[in-house]
Amino acid sequence: MRVAVVHDWLYVRGGAERVLGAILKLFPDADLFTLFDTLDAADRHSIGYVGSTTSFMQRLPWIRRHHRLYLPLMPLAIEQFDLRSYDLVISSSYAVAKGVITGPDQLHISYVHSPMRYAWDLRHEYLAESRMGSGVRGALARLVLAGMRIWDSGTASGVDAYVVNSRFVGRRVRKIYGRESTVIYPPVDVPRELPSHSRGDHFFTASRLVPYKQVAAIVAAFRHLPDCRLIVAGTGPERGRIAALAGPNVEMRGFVDDAELRRLMGGARAFIFAAEEDFGIVPVEAQGEGTPVIALGRGGALETIVTTGERRTGVFFDRPDPLAIADAVRRFNRSEASFSPRACHENAQRFSRARFEREFGQFVRERQADFASELLASRAPPIPELPRAQQRMERVR
Repeated sequence: MRVAVVHDWLYVRGGAERVLGAILKLFPDADLFTLFDTLDAADRHSIGYVGSTTSFMQRLPWIRRHHRLYLPLMPLAIEQFDLRSYDLVISSSYAVAKGVITGPDQLHISYVHSPMRYAWDLRHEYLAESRMGSGVRGALARLVLAGMRIWDSGTASGVDAYVVNSRFVGRRVRKIYGRESTVIYPPVDVPRELPSHSRGDHFFTASRLVPYKQVAAIVAAFRHLPDCRLIVAGTGPERGRIAALAGPNVEMRGFVDDAELRRLMGGARAFIFAAEEDFGIVPVEAQGEGTPVIALGRGGALETIVTTGERRTGVFFDRPDPLAIADAVRRFNRSEASFSPRACHENAQRFSRARFEREFGQFVRERQADFASELLASRAPPIPELPRAQQRMERVR
């Protein structure tokens, strides 16, 4: 059996690339296809591959920094991959990878991290952040996104089985593509044993400093919490604006390596998360370090954080604004003693890498068996129809 794995593009190592790495570990002989690949050898090794087959987009100028400028070309590029010689195609898709063309005798399983949010339900936010909300550029952008939506929904039937990273994304797949899906949560690196951290007096958040992560709202909330201390880790275009909002009780750390990130997480009173994510790996990592989470009660967080019962692992707020976040921190402070590091760690174990490999491997095997049976049945010669006289005799017998 020949296996092809198709991923949208490779220029950073994020949550989708963790899933890609786990899939490649399950299928070590698979060939990897992607629109463009600008990762260095160390990042490729970390994900688990040596080389990839890329499209004509690999040769376009400024592809790493400005690939969204080439959005109209992506459907054409993904359809150029010739996958005729493969029996199984697995697409890892948050943009166009699921639109790869396969034949009727090929099984196509798509792990959907999310339908293209900037073309669907987040298009207004995307246009505003890109300063294309109005004018000629805005009109052209809306036209392009309308075309992407038509293409995206039109390719939905080319997938034989959908896997999604949360029930939240599953509802979006049903609404946009009209297809049912199976939830297999993405792999998160969770320590096998509860780490022994020295608990500090700070709250902590870590993120790329971009608008939709709502870090500015978290920092502004601590203006209303003068007796609480916040540490912020991360870099991005919003850093200057966020730093200007920070009071004396907020410390901006910038980039931190993985070891320092884990130490700050594990030593925090709570991790604060204000983005609406399709799944949200970082809050699960925080729980894996034994740290409760104060989070926006939307998206994937509703599936990864327990807020009721004796083994709760966090507190929700309903709006990503400073007053709502400050109120959630106060509620957490009043019940802080009731949160158990062990309960947080055990909840995070539900999303471990070993669990993903077991569930996704089993899913693929079952779909392969079903697909093989369908192919066998379709290729069986038709049973010849008996002459009418013989049919009557058979009924008499």
